[in-house]
Amino acid sequence: QHREQVWWRLSFPSGARLTALNNNAAIQSPKPFIIYNSQLIIFLHCLRYFATPNREKILRRRLLLLSTLMILHSFAQAQLGGQTVFNCFNVPSSARVAALGGSYFAVKDGDIHLAQVNPSILDSTLNEKLGFSYVDYFDGINMGYASYARTIKPNLTTAATMQFSSYGKQTEYDPLGYEIGDFYAADYALILGAGYQYDSLWSIGANFKTIYSTFANYSSLAVALDAAATYYNREKKFTASIVMRNLGAQIKTYTADTRERLPFEFQVGITKQPAHAPFRLSLLYENIQRWDLTYTNPNSIVITDPITGEPVADNKWVFGDRMMRHLVFGTEFLLSENIHIRVGYNYRRRQELKISEKPGTAGLSFGLGIKVSRFHLSYGRAVYHLAGPSNTFSLTTNLSQW
Repeated sequence: QHREQVWWRLSFPSGARLTALNNNAAIQSPKPFIIYNSQLIIFLHCLRYFATPNREKILRRRLLLLSTLMILHSFAQAQLGGQTVFNCFNVPSSARVAALGGSYFAVKDGDIHLAQVNPSILDSTLNEKLGFSYVDYFDGINMGYASYARTIKPNLTTAATMQFSSYGKQTEYDPLGYEIGDFYAADYALILGAGYQYDSLWSIGANFKTIYSTFANYSSLAVALDAAATYYNREKKFTASIVMRNLGAQIKTYTADTRERLPFEFQVGITKQPAHAPFRLSLLYENIQRWDLTYTNPNSIVITDPITGEPVADNKWVFGDRMMRHLVFGTEFLLSENIHIRVGYNYRRRQELKISEKPGTAGLSFGLGIKVSRFHLSYGRAVYHLAGPSNTFSLTTNLSQW
């Protein structure tokens, strides 16, 4: 039973899970998304205000804007999982990202698979690159995408990505529990992005997403924006990025009386390759907008004192536990230009999905990247739960080399 609950939690967006229990209410007519998300209004007005011909001030002002929105959003919309829709697109779909703990974007080495998470890495090294990825997830769930990038100007590169999450065929029941047939569920996203190389060290970028979801007789449409900035020092082999993801709202809701939020998130990441070392270290801090990511586990074992009968206090270091839930660690071993080995650890994933009596390797991940002729192949294996891991396969090629 616990295994089925975990698969259900991993499988479906919260909106689909919640609205599936409602009766067949009429779908609400689409309304402008700006009305329902004050953060979008702030963002659009600030971009207009900061649009200045003085190029030296643009980057500083936009970085200040990102920081301000981060602080405002931490008070306005701090939320945990299960309270937002379209969370399937937070599942790592790139084999490299999956192998490095599930969050990895602060590196500029010509990887098109990172552009859908961090558009500020889009540069001329990605020109004409084509990438495909496929995720063999849990219980018949399949995910994947196709991406293509093209350089328009020497300092401007664009990309387009078509992403999908298919939950397969499900059994439909009536309110009395009788089986009445089958239905299908899936989510789709079209991502259009652009990256601008500001100077030799700094770059900025943005992704615009159109998201569509269908769940039996229910459907939803949403738009979202990602914004990012990256600092890359080639000589010191150091990269730092800040990313704001999923700033947007539903245009069409699953039901007329339920409007749900998108999984907004602020992230910051750094990577560093020590001098003359054949490896690269990465550290990523997730969910800057919320400090406490813990939750009460109803299945947790409560230990009582045999004499007093009172629950025994948990001596866990609260600050350390909360801090670690934000951090994702990764290491890439650069054996050669053609072979990379990757290892990652996600503490939060381990704490949320492990079984106390038998935690196993939950939270760990690993993978491999190999370049063969004109193709770059990657594989990532992430352990979520004792029930099993997910497997991700990615393929990259450069059309200009054909």
